[in-house]
Amino acid sequence: MPQPVLDIVALRSLTAIADCGGFHRAAHSLALSQSAVSQHVRRLEKTLGSPVVEREGRGTRFTPEGRLLVEQARRILAVHDEAVRVLLDTEGDTVTIGSTEHAADQFLPRLTAAVQEVRPGCRVRFRIDRSARLVEAVERGSVDVAVYVTEAAATEGTPVGGLPLTWHATPGWVPPAAPAPVPLVAIEDPCAIRRRAIATLAAHGVAATVVGDAGYLAGVLDVARTGVGVALLAAVGPAPDGLSPYDGLPSVTPIPMSALARPGADPETVAAAFDAVRKLLRPAG
Repeated sequence: MPQPVLDIVALRSLTAIADCGGFHRAAHSLALSQSAVSQHVRRLEKTLGSPVVEREGRGTRFTPEGRLLVEQARRILAVHDEAVRVLLDTEGDTVTIGSTEHAADQFLPRLTAAVQEVRPGCRVRFRIDRSARLVEAVERGSVDVAVYVTEAAATEGTPVGGLPLTWHATPGWVPPAAPAPVPLVAIEDPCAIRRRAIATLAAHGVAATVVGDAGYLAGVLDVARTGVGVALLAAVGPAPDGLSPYDGLPSVTPIPMSALARPGADPETVAAAFDAVRKLLRPAG
């Protein structure tokens, strides 16, 4: 039998659904129709022989197979895009921007606009990954500029502000009565925001236990949407589909963010990108 093949374009649509929180936003970010994105998902499901995304109310959730595919898709796309950049170099002026998953839907559009303002006509590539891997990619030169959680990487970079964090749960969610621990949903260790959630509750004498975790933010959102627990999420931009801010737990201080540019990157581009992040993270008032 012929070896099954995972379509690169379809994988890009799948990761966009995970990063943007749904089909509509993914289609907008990719400049595609929503039906095209849906067709890409069906193509992947046909290849795998199982569903990867399911409708849940007005939102969507990834199946266990879907969450695994998203993880593998990120790796495939990172290697593919790096190979294209190194081997072909046919796209002229290209800037690769990296971002942690937290608030990526807010960081990336602003970074893109800032870069293209100082470099009109340049193409912008994206890489969404964990903070430590983003720093490694910048140091290798495969990412030009990255924004990430400072304490999640060994390299501090340039401080650009604090990412506000807010508890989120399904609308109307109520935690179990004390002394039962608060059920948490979080990205699997190592994760600075997971640690921040647990430490904040402990500092206020609130018992907590992690009832669900995932390798990526998309999985955390899927689990939180089932109503089994509360998640600590970035509080910039709209709340994820199916979740609402929950104010029944102690507030959490913003987590420091850093930006890093590869050696030799264009100074004007770097300055514009860093400033765009600072403006997003600047406290209101």
